[in-house]
Amino acid sequence: MRSPATGSRHLSNHRKFDGGKLVVASHNPGKVREIGELLAAFDVEPVSAGELGLPEPVEDGDTFIANAEIKALAAATGANRIALSDDSGFALDALDGAPGIFSARWAGPTKDFSFAMQKVEDELQKRGAMTPERRKAQFICALSLAWPDGHVESFEGRVSGTAVWPPRGDKGFGYDPIFMPDGYQVTFAEMEPEEKHAMSHRADAFRQLINACFNGE
Repeated sequence: MRSPATGSRHLSNHRKFDGGKLVVASHNPGKVREIGELLAAFDVEPVSAGELGLPEPVEDGDTFIANAEIKALAAATGANRIALSDDSGFALDALDGAPGIFSARWAGPTKDFSFAMQKVEDELQKRGAMTPERRKAQFICALSLAWPDGHVESFEGRVSGTAVWPPRGDKGFGYDPIFMPDGYQVTFAEMEPEEKHAMSHRADAFRQLINACFNGE
């Protein structure tokens, strides 16, 4: 059963997670680690889909939430446990929202984000997007919490900023080295994890998830 309140901050009618093991439907170690840190204060025993040997499903949705739900439901049914999936990406105004839901694919089969970041910069230069005003960017995160019976709760968070070049910092993953959030002079990859977790797109989505499904009334 799909929750009718996808992306909502409203706290009623949400199914609650009651603690214990939670499958993190990802094979990305950086993402699994970050999700584990964001849930550290709760009664959660995270285990990744990779550790369980679960296959990665085909992500053929046309939105972040659609792809997050595909992954969460596949992991929940495959492991017969509640599963949490994150589908996130980097979206640039000058590239009409690209790479967007294809952010991981821009890194190629080897998940080489140095290549992906260079591709972003090349595309921005092709369009003459060289000033901060032309390099506006967002990180977007969709979270889906799915149960083996098919119920799913989904939420979406965002953070706005600017694409910078060259890449800076080594604390993050993915496109973090080229994203400088609004109001800051450092990239996500230059921030300490605690600082990033407090204001990132993933943190925004997690606040909604936690309020609705962990400690909501």
